[in-house]
Amino acid sequence: MQLEIMPRKKRLPAGRAPLLLLLCQLVRALDVPLDLVQPPTITQQSPKDYIIDPRENIVIQCEAKGKPPPSFSWTRNGTHFDIEKDPLVTMKPGSGTLTINIMNEGKAETYEGVYQCTARNERGAAISNNIVVRPSRSPLWTKEKLEPITLRNGQSLILPCRPPLGLPPPIIFWMDNSFQRLPQSERVSQGLNGDLYFSNVLPEDTREDYICYARFNHTQTIQQKQPISVKVISVDELNDTIAANLNDSEFYSAKSNRERPPTFLTPEGNASHKEELRGNVLSLECIAEGLPTPIIYWIKEDGTLPINRTFYKNFKKTLQIIQVSEADSGNYQCIAKNPLGAIYHTISVTVKAAPYWIMAPQNLVLSPGEDGRLICRANGNPKPRISWLSNGVPIEIAPDDPSRNIDGDTIIFSNVQERSSAVYQCNASNEYGYLLANAFVNVLAEPPRILTSANTLYQVITDRPALLDCAFFGSPLPTVEWFKGAKGSALHEDIYVLHENGTLEIPVAQKDSTGTYTCVARNKLGMAKNEVHLEIKDATRIIKQPEYAVVQRGGTVSFECKVKHDHTLIPTITWLKDSGELPNDGRFTVDKDHLVVADVWDDDGGTYTCVANTTLDNVSASAVLSVVDVPNPPFDLELTDQLDKSIQLSWTPGNDNNSPITKFIIEYEDAMHEAGLWHHQTEVSGMQTTAQLKLSPYVNYSFRVMAVNSLGRSLPSEASEQYLTKAAEPDTNPTAVEGLGSEPDNLVITWKPLNGFESNGPGLQYKVSWRQKDGDDEWTSVVVANVSKYIVSGTPTFVPYLIKVQALNDVGFAPEPAVVMGHSGEDLPMVAPGNVRVNVVNSTLAEVHWDPVPLKSIRGHLQGYRIYYWKAQSSSKRNRRHLEKKILTFQGSKTHGMLPGLEPFSHYTLNVRVVNGKGEGPASPDRVFNTPEGVPSAPSSLKIVNPTLDSLTLEWDPPSRPNGILTEYTLKYQPINSTHELGPLVDLKIPANKTRWTLKNLNFSTRYKFYFYAQTAAGSGSQITEEAVTNVDEGKMAGIPPPDVGAGKAMASRQVDIATQGWFIGLMCAVALLILILLIVCFIRRNKGGKYPVKEKEDAHADPEIQPMKEDDGTFGEYSDAEDHKPLKKGSRTPSDRTVKKEDSDDSLVDYGEGVNGQFNEDGSFIGQYSGKKEKEPAEGNESSEAPSPVNAMNSFV
Repeated sequence: MQLEIMPRKKRLPAGRAPLLLLLCQLVRALDVPLDLVQPPTITQQSPKDYIIDPRENIVIQCEAKGKPPPSFSWTRNGTHFDIEKDPLVTMKPGSGTLTINIMNEGKAETYEGVYQCTARNERGAAISNNIVVRPSRSPLWTKEKLEPITLRNGQSLILPCRPPLGLPPPIIFWMDNSFQRLPQSERVSQGLNGDLYFSNVLPEDTREDYICYARFNHTQTIQQKQPISVKVISVDELNDTIAANLNDSEFYSAKSNRERPPTFLTPEGNASHKEELRGNVLSLECIAEGLPTPIIYWIKEDGTLPINRTFYKNFKKTLQIIQVSEADSGNYQCIAKNPLGAIYHTISVTVKAAPYWIMAPQNLVLSPGEDGRLICRANGNPKPRISWLSNGVPIEIAPDDPSRNIDGDTIIFSNVQERSSAVYQCNASNEYGYLLANAFVNVLAEPPRILTSANTLYQVITDRPALLDCAFFGSPLPTVEWFKGAKGSALHEDIYVLHENGTLEIPVAQKDSTGTYTCVARNKLGMAKNEVHLEIKDATRIIKQPEYAVVQRGGTVSFECKVKHDHTLIPTITWLKDSGELPNDGRFTVDKDHLVVADVWDDDGGTYTCVANTTLDNVSASAVLSVVDVPNPPFDLELTDQLDKSIQLSWTPGNDNNSPITKFIIEYEDAMHEAGLWHHQTEVSGMQTTAQLKLSPYVNYSFRVMAVNSLGRSLPSEASEQYLTKAAEPDTNPTAVEGLGSEPDNLVITWKPLNGFESNGPGLQYKVSWRQKDGDDEWTSVVVANVSKYIVSGTPTFVPYLIKVQALNDVGFAPEPAVVMGHSGEDLPMVAPGNVRVNVVNSTLAEVHWDPVPLKSIRGHLQGYRIYYWKAQSSSKRNRRHLEKKILTFQGSKTHGMLPGLEPFSHYTLNVRVVNGKGEGPASPDRVFNTPEGVPSAPSSLKIVNPTLDSLTLEWDPPSRPNGILTEYTLKYQPINSTHELGPLVDLKIPANKTRWTLKNLNFSTRYKFYFYAQTAAGSGSQITEEAVTNVDEGKMAGIPPPDVGAGKAMASRQVDIATQGWFIGLMCAVALLILILLIVCFIRRNKGGKYPVKEKEDAHADPEIQPMKEDDGTFGEYSDAEDHKPLKKGSRTPSDRTVKKEDSDDSLVDYGEGVNGQFNEDGSFIGQYSGKKEKEPAEGNESSEAPSPVNAMNSFV
């Protein structure tokens, strides 16, 4: 039987055959229980190369296990190390670990050497590696006198470090006297050997404290080299020094500063060789000098550099490949380039290898009579040699064992017996190192035992693998089978996987996998079994994941993470930022399901992860937070290519704060003319960092730049340096040049002056020139200071002039200006329009014609003609008010116009005047005209007085605007019955001289509606409407109180005195109780009025005579039953004095939808239409003439 380290899964085939663990000799090694006899095994030892601190005690470790417990012994430098003879050396009880006490006495160097530990018991001996013990060393620098270094600007320089040899080698770095690291760059850098290389020196490299430090980490000490002084001088300084001591032939030329192609400072020559061991870090270095500073590039000939293992250090002067292997051997080329040339160096790399395991020997546990083998396979470059030892003795001189046969890297055992137990050592070595492995052969006869604890509970998440352990031991090697349930059969379905170490795997555990499982181990010496239990839990899930967020700096962001889990598990929620803990900051608040970050900073951006952990599983979800803001201001503004009229501005963009910069805005300040005021110069793309700017002469420029992204504009950058452009003649002339006279005898020339930016130089002035347009005069010119107006006096009235204004300064004149035309001052027109004629179009419109005045008489710009017209007043009115004149102006050269809005039947007077920019000319002779008659306005008022049982009296005032001679009045009325329907319409003509009329033979207790209007020869005017009710017949209404007709409606007074009749007194007593009841009813119903939904009835009974007075659809409006079903709206109620004013009437019409909206059309005729809904009046005879009962009459108001 054999147990080896290589694991192997075994999936049993489907079918009814039981799942047995049939193991061959190539199986996974199992530890032998410590209660069984077994050879020693080394469990812990010190490293092969053991560097110790000489200031501390030396501890050399050697631990081992075995049964019986092993004893320990040591060799030193190949001979037995007698511990008992050295009082400073002690061995730890039950262990082989040595402690050498050198802190009180003794030296570490005394115990330097090669140590090996042996652990031995009755079954064999195991040995440790050869442990090389060496004390660390940190020697001082040898004293040396360092001369100051003086060299010319631009030369190359190497400052040597050459640290003392230490163990282990020290770490090198360069600092100054203040312990500040010296800055390094592509020009100045430290080599792998510790030297400091300068590709070329600059004056700022001058200093007296270049100090190389060596840090020895093992002893935590730092050694310091003497400071090196370096002075860099220019050629001029060098010649001054030489001039004092040497002749002229010794002087240096400026050539020492000239640029030069690269040459290598290290390595030397064109090729070199490098050897490295497998698994180490390969470091290749090329440092070049030159001016300008060369740049280093790396390539691998006939291959590519490994992507994930290649790194560049020291400004690409060092190439590093980690975990180097034989495949990395080859030629590597470094290239140094500058603008003057390039050089190449090839490094041939060979990768060697110390021995490494292919298959290390593993412990063997065999039962008597079994066969087995130990295999020891290793590789290296060169290939290692394999040698075997038995119990620490070379196998060639070890006691003979008939069951053992050696075949190179393999020992074959056959028919082993108990005496075959031993520990074998395999040693694989080459020139670069060695490997040593112990492996024992233990011959035992043991029945099976289960090493896994009984009744172990396994909890697994659903849909995940379940691994049920059944660690076992036995010799011979037992077979293992699994059962489910107390009386279950052996597992034989293909959903199970049986591992060679006895583990049962359920690849996808489900809820029905829950239960008790039993493993049984058998060999020829016996049987053992063990029960374990499996529970399947629901997986933890994140049902609401955090989402990607973009937030502006200073804002607040919230991430949500909701988790669903098995009810028997308790999850813990943890939030991470960039895979680490959240910052310890009060701005981060973790609630049950939320992470809130307030007052977000730039550093808060990153990946936030919600991790939900239970004892069985964990899930996570991440979201990225991008913190955005307006860009940071640009900086490092620089002005280059400075010309008279252009300059190049360059800048460095600030941080875009995670929102790409879309453009840059450039502004300028003119410190000479408008200090502190910034103007827009131009905009460029967000990809640009330079801009070519156009400049104007004689401006002291400063520039600033702002960056723009989707969130807005950055703060301005700091202002650039100032740049003053040279003065030049003006580029432009004044604009808005005009010539207008303010008086009849002058010409005022005005212009918009140039600003300081446009002046282009000092001494800005203007040359003003003018001459008459139609004359042969020469130009008259005058130079004026920086003003905006010049007045030319003594000019003829309103004469055209040609004008030009030219700018000039101390440098010269602007280009020739454009010529504009102006006029001298205007005067009032001299002539009135003639032949004024009036044509009356209708009662409200007249047309006026006139002849134009001669152009010369206008003496200015013709503005138009103006008509003054007024209505003649009676002598009484004229005494009360002034004459009211109206004015209409007609623009341009029109010779006719319309006068709208005239009053009909009126006497008018008008005249016409011409208008120019100065004012009006004389008026034309007055012309008189009369307007014809028009339709009258509505009567001023209408009131109904003295209502009786069968009559109503109407009184009215004539129209306020008769618009002619009244010919008659028209009165139309119709009853409204108890069902709110309109009765037949009665039409009555009344003489014009009447203001009172009584209607007789009316029905008692009946509501009537009246329509009343006046007429002239031109037609009918606007109507006024009203409603009234006749009195109740008290004889028929015995016992019924008078009806309440509502607010604003006066009840008709009694017309018959019945109080003296005896029957009335008796009747009143009889109905007293009924009256009280009716009063209560009336109070409850709150005086509700009648309703008049009469539109349907009126639609069927139209009065053709009223149709011209209706709007749109030509109808009266229907009664409204809105507003709590009141019988009439407020405006239609009749006051207690029965007087109806025109305004009340209009309100009533509007409230009923019958309001009159009047306006005049162009010819002055009245446009009056009813604006309400369609209301048709019923024709006579279509309604019953029977009077309604008193009860119905009363109900119409209840």
